[in-house]
Amino acid sequence: MTVHTAEHIRIKSANVPPAQTWNRLRANSLALTVPKTPDAGTVYLPLPRLFERIECGMGPEVTDYIDSQVFEATYHEVPAHTTRKEPIVISVSAAANECTNTGVMVREGAEATIVVVARAGEKNTETAADKTGAKANAEAGAAADTKADTETKADTGTPGAADAPATSAALVRIVAEKHARIHLVEMLGVDDDQQHLESVGIEAHEDAVCDVRQYALGGGAVGMGLAVNLVGNRARLDLNNRYHACHEELLDINHVARMRGCATRAEIAESGILNDSARKTLRATIDLIRGSKDAKGNEAETVQILGDGVVNKTMPVILCDEDNVAGNHGATIGSVSPEQIEYLQARGLSRHEAELLFVRALFEDAIIHAPEALSHAVAVERAEKVLGADVAHDFDDATEATFGGEKA
Repeated sequence: MTVHTAEHIRIKSANVPPAQTWNRLRANSLALTVPKTPDAGTVYLPLPRLFERIECGMGPEVTDYIDSQVFEATYHEVPAHTTRKEPIVISVSAAANECTNTGVMVREGAEATIVVVARAGEKNTETAADKTGAKANAEAGAAADTKADTETKADTGTPGAADAPATSAALVRIVAEKHARIHLVEMLGVDDDQQHLESVGIEAHEDAVCDVRQYALGGGAVGMGLAVNLVGNRARLDLNNRYHACHEELLDINHVARMRGCATRAEIAESGILNDSARKTLRATIDLIRGSKDAKGNEAETVQILGDGVVNKTMPVILCDEDNVAGNHGATIGSVSPEQIEYLQARGLSRHEAELLFVRALFEDAIIHAPEALSHAVAVERAEKVLGADVAHDFDDATEATFGGEKA
């Protein structure tokens, strides 16, 4: 856990993709100001050294930042040929500026569920920096694609460059040995005046299966990165990412699938809804590395834009250094079709109510797929803020029995 202070750190280059585009598009990296713990710097319980080799999605600057803020790294090991019944839950509060550094070893033939939860948390007295910092960081951060751009933004007195808003951060590194199966669920929902950084790295060995579900449900500025290294033959990644951003929120995503083993598979599905003046950047890279014979990767994104002020940037990339492989990518960007609107209006719905049906479906999916009480509570809380309490608890009532009525 860290403590919010006036001290801060400027992260200049997070979420840098393996292959970059023109700097003028301002989509090559994310820059943010984050709080610094006064007495941080000593890790009393470091992770085993093998986790140091794992590439994480948000990059080395974020890894170094979280390493510097966390006093105790947490290590979990799932024994070979066992199934862990209870999920491994990693939870951080933005209000408390909590950071976590977690390593998970899933041994040969084992199976485990890992849940990462970012929540707003209980707020103390808000400062002006808390109220304006995330918005200002969103304005200043996404533009830092070159050193010159970053220095200009940091040095010209841009609001938020000197004051870091409340920020949570999670660094998660996972090793899946031969025939292991991992189920990773990320449920991210912080407040409009808060930030969250989520950097995940997975190393998958022979015949390992990685099932990843990500739900980015809102926050003033949310940066998330996932790097999966499919090193073993027939290792597989199935990634389903769903997101929602509204008002002036910033969402910045970097997904990298490194396909090294023969006959590896990567299936990446991204879908989200952007409203009001939200800004989103998605970088999705499938890297078919020499030696990955018979590997196949697919990446597709569907974006629904509901606001006139939305800024959407999508960068699907396939890198190929092997002949006998297959890779596909694509993106569909649009709004609700006039035919759909007319159909729903004919049944008594206004245009706004019709559009909210799509948002409602996204949050319902998040609530239904929350595997334990804390992630469920975060999904419901964000649904309340976006859709209202009555709608959110319609979903909640249908799933409450799963967790014995417990509210996290």
